Formats: sequence, C-alpha cells, structure tokens
Amino acid sequence: MKELYELALDLRRSSSFYANELWNSIDSHLWNTTRNPWIILQTLSENRIKELKKDSSFQKLLKTHMKKRKKALRASKWYQGKTTIAYFSMEYGLSEALPIYSGGLGLLAGDHLKTCSDLGVPLTAIGLLYQEGYFRQEIGPDGKQIALYPYNEPSQLPLEKLPHRISLEFPGRIVYLRVFKATVGHVSLYLLDSNDLLNDPTDRGITSELYGGGTATRLKQEALLGIGGVRLLKALRIDPDVYHLNEGHAAFATIERARLMKDPFMKAFEKGKKKTLFTTHTPVEAGFDRFPLEMMKTGFADYVEGLGISMEEFLSLGQLEKDDPFNMAYLAVRGSGAVNGVSQLHGKVSQKLFEKLGCKVGAVTNGVHIPSWESPEADNLWCRCSGEHRWYGTLETLEEELKKITNEELWTFRSESRRKLIDYAKHRLEIELPKRGQTLPETFLDPNVLTIGFSRRFATYKRVDLLLYDEERLLKLLKEKKIQIIVAGKAHPADEPGQALVEKWISFTTRSEVAPYVAFLSDYDIQLAERLVQGMDLWVNTPRRPWEASGTSGMKVLVNGGLNFSSLDGWWAEAYTPDVGWAIKGEDDNEDAKNLLDTLENEIIPLFYDRDAQDVPQGWLKKVKTSMARLTPEYSTNRMVRDYVEHYYLELGNG
Repeated sequence: MKELYELALDLRRSSSFYANELWNSIDSHLWNTTRNPWIILQTLSENRIKELKKDSSFQKLLKTHMKKRKKALRASKWYQGKTTIAYFSMEYGLSEALPIYSGGLGLLAGDHLKTCSDLGVPLTAIGLLYQEGYFRQEIGPDGKQIALYPYNEPSQLPLEKLPHRISLEFPGRIVYLRVFKATVGHVSLYLLDSNDLLNDPTDRGITSELYGGGTATRLKQEALLGIGGVRLLKALRIDPDVYHLNEGHAAFATIERARLMKDPFMKAFEKGKKKTLFTTHTPVEAGFDRFPLEMMKTGFADYVEGLGISMEEFLSLGQLEKDDPFNMAYLAVRGSGAVNGVSQLHGKVSQKLFEKLGCKVGAVTNGVHIPSWESPEADNLWCRCSGEHRWYGTLETLEEELKKITNEELWTFRSESRRKLIDYAKHRLEIELPKRGQTLPETFLDPNVLTIGFSRRFATYKRVDLLLYDEERLLKLLKEKKIQIIVAGKAHPADEPGQALVEKWISFTTRSEVAPYVAFLSDYDIQLAERLVQGMDLWVNTPRRPWEASGTSGMKVLVNGGLNFSSLDGWWAEAYTPDVGWAIKGEDDNEDAKNLLDTLENEIIPLFYDRDAQDVPQGWLKKVKTSMARLTPEYSTNRMVRDYVEHYYLELGNG
C-alpha cells in the first residue's frame, strides 16, 4: 500500500495516460468516474487489498510503475543550475483529481510545474486550496447552463496536510490558513486554505470558490496568495532566488517580501524587484484586477503601518494617478525586474498597456506539457520514430525523425483517434441527454467524417458562435455529411452574455435536422479537453484579435495530428503558415464568419476528402505531418520553460 500511496500522490504520474492501466485494474468504475487515485485507495476494502497482494500480474504492474517513477526522479536532468524559483498562481490545472482550476491560466500553470519536474528546474509553487473550486456544469431541460458547487473534501484529494499554520492580520482579527502539499514529480505545490476552525465563518469561506464571490472576497484571496504565500515560504525555510508571479493576482508578494527585509521599505522593495518576474496574461486594461481605494485603506491600514510608509505611498504602487483604483497589474510591474507577455503579439500589446510605467515587456510564448495531452496512440507513433524519452531534453531533432512515419501509418492513427473520440462523445451523451430531456439520435456522428470543434471558456471575445452566424449554410454542410461538430465549454456564472452563447449552441444542437451531426458535451474539464484534442481533425479557435493573449488549446492537438483553423491572434499569429493550417483575420465578426465557412467549404473539406486509390488523403496528411513535426516541439512547455530559465530565471537569479 505504501507504494500505491506514493504513486497516488504524485500528480505528475497520475495525470498521464500511463496511469490508466494501474488504477483501472484496481477499480475501473471509480477511476473512470473520478480520475482520482486517492479516492480509490480510501475506498479499498480489506478483501480487495488481499486480492491485489496475491495478484501476481498486478504486483508486476505496480513494480513497473514504481521502477519508472524512481528512474524518472533519479535521471539526469537538463537543468544543471543552482538558481531556485518560487512560482505563484491563483489556479493550477494538474488533474481532475485536484479541481482548483477554471481554464487556460490554470492549465498553463499545471503544465509549467510538470515540465519543471521533467527538466529538473528547482521550483516551488504556491497557490490556494478552494473548497468548491470552479463550478461544475450541467445543461437543464430549458437549454440553460446550471452551475453546481460540490465540496472538495481535502482528505479525499491527493494532498498531504502539513502541520504549519500561517496567519494574516485582517481588520480587527487574525485569519489562519491551513497548509496542504501536492507533489508533482520533483516539484512541490503548497496550497493555503482559510477553512480553519479558528476562523470566523465568513473568513473560512475566503477560499471557498475560485473567481467566486465579490470584489472584497477577491481582494482577500489575493492577499492570502501573495502575503500568505511569502510567509509560508519563510515557515518552510525556503529562500528562493527568483519570484515568478503568474498574473497579477499574486502581486502582494512583492510587498511582503520587502517587509521581511531589514532595509527601509522602499529600498527593500527595489532590492526584491531585481529578483522578480511578472508574467502577464491579460491583453486589455479592463482585465486587470482593480480594487476601490476605500476597500484598500480599510483592509490594509494596520499592515501599511507596519511597513513604515504612508498609505498614499502604498497605494501609489498600484496607481497611475492619485485617485485611481488600486491596480494589481501595476503593482506587479513596479515590483518586478522583468515583465513578459505570453506570445510575441501579446508582448507588443502589453508594452503599450504598460507604456506609462516605463517598463520593457518581453515575450515567452506559452506551450503545453506534451506527455499530459498526447493520446496513447500518439505516444506509440512518436515512440517509433523518436524514442521513449523524447520530451525530456532538447527537441531539435524531432522534426526530421517524424518523417520516418509513412502517410498510411499516420492515416490509420488519425482514423482510430477520431473513432475513439466519437465513441467517447456518444457514451457521455447517453448519460447527459436524459438530464436535458432528450435522447441520442439513432444515427449520430460518423467515424469517417471530418470532425471539427473546440473546448474552451465561453467568453464573448472568443466568439464561439462564429460558426453559427449562417446556420442554414452550416446545416447544408452537415447534412451532406461533409463535417460534424463536437464542442464543449463553460461560461462564468456571472457572465450572462457567455451563458447566452452556451444556450445558443444547445439550441442549435436540439434542432431535429442538426442533432445527428453536432454534439455539445457539458462540464468541460481536463479529461474532456484531453479527449477532444486527441481525436479532433480540425481545431477551431476564433477570438477577436488581439484579445487572446496566447491560447493553448490549439497547441494540444499538434502532437495528436489535428490541424488548426484560428484567428491570427495569440500563438497562432506567429505559428501560422499555409502549410500547417488555416487562418482568419480575427477583426470583423461578419467578415470572419463568412471566411470561416468559405474556407471550410472551398479548401478544408475538399482537401480532407481528396483520396488516392487506397482512400488515403495525401494532401491532408502532408499538412498534418508538417504541423506535427514543426509545431509540436516549438509550442511545448519544454521549450517554454527552457526559455524562462535561459532568458529570465538565470539572469534574475544572478542579478
């Protein structure tokens, strides 16, 4: 059991498809329902434990997994430096077993941690443990989104409770924080939780929901993350060389770090600045967290007094003008020696946003942790040409190596991936549709038809309804069995326009003539995203330029042989060439909607169905192979983390 506990607590290993065989063999129903190995271990009966101990094939499988884990932890790593990093993020998307993420920011943070483990980068991560996390989604009989908030019982999550208790001074009281630890290979993620019996009931709920509650709750959460996070590092006796703020939520860390130094505050603030990196993910000023001045004065009066500066001096760190609200992004910029955007275009956009602050904004384009997003079939394909450990070092040779794969092998792989996705969609909808008062059509999705779609947060700037601007033209393509569509996504419960977009897609899918060809899968999470990116032929992403700072969903299809059709925004603005996919401008809604369908009808569909004598689409596969070979290594977190190390971590650590 000790070995199983060790494997269950390592989110680097349990979040990969490699874990499926082991946990399936213990309890397939619970594994497929929860993807939480910790719950499986907690529910094991004494009889089942005895059976597993006597099961020679299971014991052999367990030893294989333990051997691989130990080998991975002991292996020589790419990183050979001594600079240590503390990484702060409001959310982390590591596994469905730890639901403390909402979307791209969290998934990026989770992939960052996994890759630091793979490459041997000595990083310690800080976050919050949310009792209800982000909401779960159902679709009601009226086609509207229903938000559910199941409680995350810490004892049922793959976490270790630590004996530490961190305290923060709030007006008239002390707020205490429990500490939990998640293991991600070599990397430790420490999570702070206000649900402590020593706290008032209202304070226990500070870490209740991710991005829930009002402005006051948000301010308290960000104080817990930044100030509490620095105090936790001190309690753990961790003294990192570099602080990395993943978004402005953690900017109070720059204040607390300076407070702990012996120098006068402003001198200490400048000293800490030289060791801090701020990564911004926000392409528009309206997206920055801003707090009313009265709220800041009330909440931080005692804290500021302890800094030895005036309230006006404190507030000015987050302002341009004296009466402006307190801007967390401005504090992060002023407290950081380096600032970067998350794509080349976003770096330029951010330079303009922060121009008045006089800072230089660089860029590190986001990536994805390939082992977490590739399918077993994709892994097998890449193994044949590039070996088992291809993602753990430098990736320069992969493009040439992939050329060893024949188009026939590639098409067999893609056809099987599409079939698996359709089987998965049917299985989910057999469970979901009765809750909506519907049933699955007799004929539903075809494994031989071009399958397009997406999964993402339903925010208005993402224009997820662009395909629906001309429903009748789209319906014609569907009925001719030229395309079929699978989509998934959530809108924040406070975002009414976003929820209207969910309702619009549901309304379209319920039309009798549409239902056989289009699926909306509810409760978008990591597992659902994995299945979609692994099976989709064409990934559609239509944000309004330049509102998509990077976007990573389209990167996840690369390793799995899917192609991208996206607005020229974020990562696609730098990745796109005509031989790897398709693009729309992303500036005018009506023009883009027309070009979307024009390109589908006149270029994409004909290319997919242009077959040789063996029914293989050689032209399509030429694009697939070029996209896989050229873009997969470039848009991986392997390349991304190496960029952070070489361009920021080492420079700041030695500064």
